[in-house]
Amino acid sequence: MKRKHAYLVMAVVGFISPYFFFISFLASHGLDGRAFLKELFGANISTFFALDLVLSSIVFVRYLRQEAARCCIHHWWLYLLALLLVGLSFALPLFLFSRERSLESMTRAAKA
Repeated sequence: MKRKHAYLVMAVVGFISPYFFFISFLASHGLDGRAFLKELFGANISTFFALDLVLSSIVFVRYLRQEAARCCIHHWWLYLLALLLVGLSFALPLFLFSRERSLESMTRAAKA
């Protein structure tokens, strides 16, 4: 399997997995922001994962802007939108898939 296809598979899994748990939460609690924050920061270990995810997302946004410019990937804001609407587990592999495609086309153009 090519690396870009592996990234695409990871993006699909990264889209489905978080929403499975989010929909389960919504089914139990509805749109209760207090319950969401209580569960998110209710234990030290969940706070650890939440903060790790927030910091990783900040790093990804910085990387996204630089790599999108370097690899001539237009519409970089779509990956930012994916990050905000789904999460890093979807946005990062989706961007890496797009990056691999862009690098492949750049390599083909250089050989021609």
